Amino acid sequence: MAKRTPIAGLGLMVILLTAGCAGRAQPPPADESAPPQAEAPQAEAPQAEAPPPSSQAETPPSGTAREDRYWLPALFATEQDEAHYYVSRLADRRFIDTYGGDEHPRVWYIAAERLGQIGEPAVPLLFGLVDTTDAYELMLVLYALQLATQDSALMAETGGDYIQLGTVLTEDTNRENREIALAWWQRHSWRWE
Repeated sequence: MAKRTPIAGLGLMVILLTAGCAGRAQPPPADESAPPQAEAPQAEAPQAEAPPPSSQAETPPSGTAREDRYWLPALFATEQDEAHYYVSRLADRRFIDTYGGDEHPRVWYIAAERLGQIGEPAVPLLFGLVDTTDAYELMLVLYALQLATQDSALMAETGGDYIQLGTVLTEDTNRENREIALAWWQRHSWRWE
């Protein structure tokens, strides 16, 4: 009987640890003080290099809660798994952070930046979204593609050719940026076939 207790205790510990590591399946509830996702102003997104307009400087965009910015689903086995996760977060307007302080707030697009860091494994996944009808998501897909195609290993294979967008992080240039990205994909898509 004394030998069963440690085995049962070990089994209970494994169950509790597994349940604790399973992660959260649903996105966090929106902060009640933040505007609903559907009513998010379109002007918040296009902030790359230029200082934000004074109306935006007064009310910096609200982003994801600190614990959700760095939380990752458990059991990523490959960079491909991580890339799938961040691709699924591109359209989430709340999945942002801000930097630059109160005087010059800038938006940090967490998913797009992380996909850019992942590099080559993210490229075919991002091209799977290049036909999205969501202008915000397309803007971030194109930005992530510009970053991801600058992966040093990929640039060695493409002879230094990467997606060079004229103006990024503005929905107004989505059409021309999409054309630039598609031209690059036409030249290099055979690498992923």
